[in-house]
Amino acid sequence: MRIGLRILLGYFLIVALAAFLLMRVFTQEIKPGVRQAMEDTLADTANVLAELATDDFLAGRIDDGRFAARVRALRARDIGANIWGFRKAQAEYRIYVTDAEGLVVFDSAGRDLGRDYSRWNDVLLTLRGQYGARSTLSDPDDDSSSVMYVAAPIRDGNRVVGVLTVAKPNSAIAPFIARSERTILRWGFVLLGSALAVGLLAAWWLSRQLGGLRRYADKVTAGERATLPDAAGEFADLGRALETMRERLEGKQYVERYVHALTHELKAPLAAVRGASELLESPLPEADRLRFATNVREQSERMAQMIDKLLALAAVEHRQRIEQPTAIDVPTLIDAAVAPFADCGVQVQLHTADASGLRIRGDAFLLRQLLSNLVDNACAFSPAGGVVEVEALSDGARLQISVSDRGPGVPDYALPRVFERFFSLPRPNGRSRSSGLGLAFAAEAATLHGGGVRLEHREGGGTRAVVELPLPTIG
Repeated sequence: MRIGLRILLGYFLIVALAAFLLMRVFTQEIKPGVRQAMEDTLADTANVLAELATDDFLAGRIDDGRFAARVRALRARDIGANIWGFRKAQAEYRIYVTDAEGLVVFDSAGRDLGRDYSRWNDVLLTLRGQYGARSTLSDPDDDSSSVMYVAAPIRDGNRVVGVLTVAKPNSAIAPFIARSERTILRWGFVLLGSALAVGLLAAWWLSRQLGGLRRYADKVTAGERATLPDAAGEFADLGRALETMRERLEGKQYVERYVHALTHELKAPLAAVRGASELLESPLPEADRLRFATNVREQSERMAQMIDKLLALAAVEHRQRIEQPTAIDVPTLIDAAVAPFADCGVQVQLHTADASGLRIRGDAFLLRQLLSNLVDNACAFSPAGGVVEVEALSDGARLQISVSDRGPGVPDYALPRVFERFFSLPRPNGRSRSSGLGLAFAAEAATLHGGGVRLEHREGGGTRAVVELPLPTIG
């Protein structure tokens, strides 16, 4: 499982669990809280009504006195209230009064007059001088039919002589409880949705940062050119640490590899110089002396060229990008690359009409050296008086420059290796091998510019070197 998905699942699980527990606590507290508020109101109401009913109760006219008449008139009153979006038309109170024995002497509903309520907690506890209340189902088979009863004592002095109970069905507050639960659930789902969106965004950002660093590390491991990805915060610090580590490790390995390669390649010319110098120490005919001296000079030049080219190759291989690319006119670039070979014993023909006006972006020096290496290679393998053709074409997206010769061509076995460092083939007419670094430089320079170079057989004999480079987009 990818790290971004693991982070998302872990984050969402924590938020979902917290939201679930929070909503569960809220929903579990809504009903008790509302009922506690209703009980508090009923307790106040019962005590107020008990005071108002005391005179009629002590006078023995509790069922037909002014108190009873006013309570019964309450049922016909249109309240016409709008309470938080719910209309209330009638009072839902039921009021009954019991005597000191617990017998009902007044019932606003008119149904239980004369019944014995002495065993109900509201009456029983109040007659004992305690707080009396109960909640009872009016229909044993319906859990939503519960009714809350809250009682208050009717006193004659300090003596409890009766009980007034106010009853109200819990269903009266059910709409408020249901609406509160719906509101909590709705906002709970909004919270979960928002948490999921934030989690997705955070997981995407983390995955993007880590993915960029991982791809960078993979490219470095594979030996490819890699640009440090844009990052923020700690990821930027981590990227810079990786970049520093890469540069130091690559620098060390690069030096070790090139020291080994250079040591190996310098053995042959050094051996030739040593042998010639030993022979020159003894008397020699003038012709032999000149031949050995010439050999020393040629081998010395070969070593100097090898070191120069090796340094140039090392410089281009070590670069990860073109730091300050400039616009370069293609025909001008080709003319500058071909100019040094005007007197090389081979005719160089240019076909750049199709590239007129084309410009590419890059490092002019590297591109000029790239093409010069290809032209130099073509001239070296062309027969005396031969022709090397340089052609530039474009398809609108890429520039293709080809350098073709009519030399002996490249053997099939050598095609996959011609761009390796120090790999070279025997030159025609017994001329010494090259350093084997020119084509390696060309390949590295082309790759650095986002393109590539290849060698292929030319129809009719010879070799064609093809360089492809991207053209800048317009618009």
